[in-house]
Amino acid sequence: MLTYTQEGDSALLSIDDGKANAVSVAFVDGLNEALDRASRDAKAVVITGRPGVLSAGFDLKEMAKGFDAAMALVTHGAKLMLRLFSHPQPVVIACSGHAVAAGAFLLLSADTRLGAAGEFRIGLNETAIGMTIPTFGLALAAERLSKRHLTSAVIQSQIFDPAGAKDAGFLDDLVAADELVESAVAVANRLAQLPGEAYAGNKLAVRKATIDVISASLH
Repeated sequence: MLTYTQEGDSALLSIDDGKANAVSVAFVDGLNEALDRASRDAKAVVITGRPGVLSAGFDLKEMAKGFDAAMALVTHGAKLMLRLFSHPQPVVIACSGHAVAAGAFLLLSADTRLGAAGEFRIGLNETAIGMTIPTFGLALAAERLSKRHLTSAVIQSQIFDPAGAKDAGFLDDLVAADELVESAVAVANRLAQLPGEAYAGNKLAVRKATIDVISASLH
């Protein structure tokens, strides 16, 4: 599901389950293990998906196993998003296509988000499918999305194309699909040259209020 390669000073984490890259227990565990390795061996992290899909959200098969299983998976995923959001190294996501629900939360958790231009769907569909967004998701959305788009994106389940996702705050820039990973690695390697201790300290300071809200919701 996940391939780890070293690209200069950056760890490239490529997620490909051959399907929709659903956020499952194995998905979360794999990313956590890769982040552990990156913390030792790299200075920055790049995360990307398979062509056309970053992630379509939480694994519905695991969610269907019952309330306890669903809540356990959501909590497991929330802890991963919090870890990404507070990871001391620069975290760059190369959004290779669709990013819906938990896939969009991945984007909100990263530092820099590059998206592939194309006919892709990006956003939070929870209201449309009758779900309320957990505290971690609301906190990430409030922190990273444009205030102009909070109502449409969070409450009204508006799904954006990549250009709209950039305007809303899910993405920072768009590049051609065949240049996406190379561009993301270049950004990560550039950020890796910044003093690591200062980068980590300033990230935690800027995001402290949101980190505290999410952390409190997980205890």
